[in-house]
Amino acid sequence: MLKRFRPYKNGEFVVVGVDTSAGGNDYTACQFLSKSYLDVPTVIHTKSSITEVTPLIKQELDSIFDQTGIKPIVAYERQNGGVFELERLSRLNRDQKYNIFVMPTYGSVNNSEESRIGWDTNTLTRPKMLQELKELVDSCAIKLYHKETVNELFSFIISKTGKPQAETKSHDDLVMSLSIAYQLYLTCQPPRDETMDELELEMVNREDEEMLKKYSV
Repeated sequence: MLKRFRPYKNGEFVVVGVDTSAGGNDYTACQFLSKSYLDVPTVIHTKSSITEVTPLIKQELDSIFDQTGIKPIVAYERQNGGVFELERLSRLNRDQKYNIFVMPTYGSVNNSEESRIGWDTNTLTRPKMLQELKELVDSCAIKLYHKETVNELFSFIISKTGKPQAETKSHDDLVMSLSIAYQLYLTCQPPRDETMDELELEMVNREDEEMLKKYSV
């Protein structure tokens, strides 16, 4: 269910994308993407519903803060109970060890709601997020240790209708959760009072370069 591929480092900033599931034959997938190193140290992948997985996600978020000293930020996909579970995750955050992503509302000018918690995958955001993930993967800039994620990326195709999706009898939950995490990577910054000095972070990056190569698939 949960796989950790390397330890977190002090000062590391992590963004988390979650593809939600109501259970059954569908998967809940959660990608913990390091903005400091552009790799994915932890992945959760299970047929359990998002309701069942939320306590585990909270536990991992708390652990990341304890190791890094930086609050990670998390976004559930709003579908399949994601909004309700994000509200629950927020209530569980009594020690204030993580932040909930708030997404700007796009669309009708008559929409009075300025922002919403979680990530809204829709006809506007889906093509953009998948294209940007494709460009990231094609550039080989991201380090992926989770073989199931790599396999899903290889089975993700453009259908005859022009829609990016998983091949028949394949799944796309790991791809979608990674694409959500990458959108957070592109848009979210750690709180200014918690960031490391740039020179200090550069030194840590150099020290950990060999460690990241060690775990790469």
